[in-house]
Amino acid sequence: MEHYNMNLTLKVWKQQNTNAQGRFETYSVKDISSEMSFLEMFDVLNEQLINEGKEPIAFDHDCREGICGMCSMHINGRAHGPWAGTTTCQLHMRAFKDGDTITVEPWRAGAFPVLKDLTVDRRAFDRIIEAGGYISVNTGNAQDANCLPVDKHKADLAFAAAACIGCGACVAACKNSSAMLFVSAKVSQLALLPQGDPERHTRALNMVAQMDKEGFGSCTNTGACEAECPKEISLTNIARLNREFIGAGFGSEK
Repeated sequence: MEHYNMNLTLKVWKQQNTNAQGRFETYSVKDISSEMSFLEMFDVLNEQLINEGKEPIAFDHDCREGICGMCSMHINGRAHGPWAGTTTCQLHMRAFKDGDTITVEPWRAGAFPVLKDLTVDRRAFDRIIEAGGYISVNTGNAQDANCLPVDKHKADLAFAAAACIGCGACVAACKNSSAMLFVSAKVSQLALLPQGDPERHTRALNMVAQMDKEGFGSCTNTGACEAECPKEISLTNIARLNREFIGAGFGSEK
């Protein structure tokens, strides 16, 4: 793979706090390696700003391995940037060319207010999980591995749903700022397994109610969420959530 350096122009959203009016600021960065990650490029920019006596750009990050879900940048109009199935921290600069202008914004959603610059408040997701994204179990020794038989197909579907890292790209990509893909993944990973069965009806009702309370929009099946999800969570989980919700409303067993 060819290695090269590039000079870039960055248009970055700057906003002092939730109530302040934001604006785009233009920055130039030089000699950026094509092997850098996008966040490493931002580290270079922030070091440059600090050396110039200016305030660095605030942005979320943690593991930088595509696991934690903290990174949350809208890059050239796409959540997490141009590569499919990739978080911002795993996006490398070889996705861009020398002389490119890159526009970087925070997630845009009423339920994700901007805290500062590219950092948004995603605690709404935490409150949705608190409403029902768990199972109640007694503490103590772990059960034997095979004491609860699980169908292989259902186990695979549950595992795929559990891959959701809660980054919020689905909300940022949706024209309605809907959180249905996130909520459906969290409901599905438990509804598909026997451990999640006792609370499946209250879980669906409570989590959807909390989602609505947080101000997320409705799902209109556009599919932008699945297209932009870095973990490629399937839209079929939303259909499963709808079945769980309707079934819970009628008080059915399945």
